[in-house]
Amino acid sequence: MRTVPEHILVFRFSALGDVAMTVPVLRLLLAQHPQLEVTIVSIPFHQPLFEGVERLHFYGADIRNQYKGLGGLIKLARRLKKELRFDAVADLHDVLRTQIIRRFLGGVPVAVIDKGRNEKKELTRPRNKKLRPLKTTFQRYADVFAKLGMPVAISNQPSAIRNQESETSREELWIGIAPFAKHAAKMYPLEKMKQVVRLLQQAPEHRIFLFGSKTEAPVLEQWAEGHEHIRVVAGRYSFTEELRLIAQMDVMLTMDSANMHLASLYGVPVVSIWGGTHPWLGFYGWGQDPDHVIQTDLPCRPSSVFGNKPCPVHGEAGCMQEITPEQVFQKVIKIFT
Repeated sequence: MRTVPEHILVFRFSALGDVAMTVPVLRLLLAQHPQLEVTIVSIPFHQPLFEGVERLHFYGADIRNQYKGLGGLIKLARRLKKELRFDAVADLHDVLRTQIIRRFLGGVPVAVIDKGRNEKKELTRPRNKKLRPLKTTFQRYADVFAKLGMPVAISNQPSAIRNQESETSREELWIGIAPFAKHAAKMYPLEKMKQVVRLLQQAPEHRIFLFGSKTEAPVLEQWAEGHEHIRVVAGRYSFTEELRLIAQMDVMLTMDSANMHLASLYGVPVVSIWGGTHPWLGFYGWGQDPDHVIQTDLPCRPSSVFGNKPCPVHGEAGCMQEITPEQVFQKVIKIFT
């Protein structure tokens, strides 16, 4: 008879959005199994995502410096084994790094994510696509814990952890806009997004917050110049401070990007624009209304899982060219009506 684990060691490195998607699943796992403890191992930057959750511990592992290369990963595995008392391992990433770490932990049950690569290839191949919604990444994460004897009943409800300040009454409507994504095939053309900002700023009750990285800030500062109701967040706050600010938004306008997932953690409605990727691939925001998606029905979509390949027909960001700023504006306004 399988022994029920008491402390699961979880691995998920890499992209911020993918790591953020673990949070609601881990919350449900712990809520449904009160005797369980979980330690998630990820890069130190991700720590704020996991704060304030009872029985959820964070172990920061700098795999780019302190634990770099084969020797560094072996060192990390030995340190984890020495410092923590766990009786099961859940690999929510399953890449070479985590495979090496798993190899040197030894002696405990291990469950690994099924990424559904073949299904995703069928959905993204240029011809004869098999178009259908695939299993969500949230469910794929939950399936890993089920393999360890700890099933998780997935709910489509938001995590309900909104900042208390976001519930205070105010006359302004706070609109967060995150116009950037890692790959061009996932980005709405910036000139068109600038037009969306101009449409939204016309209403005096709208206060607009522009999110991005420090390197992206100069573009956003140009958009905000001379407009007192537009505030540039990019590059000016710590990650913890950005999360607190996102939690106070009345709506977020994003790409298929990390900001969609960050806002979803706080129950903030997200209007998301999709190009080379597609919600059917399983990466849509937690608890978000499918009606808030903006996309065009083109036979070439989706052209890739992560948006790292240009559309074979329309090129980079080509799948978004038919989406007008007015369409985006109306979709955001609909949240308030």
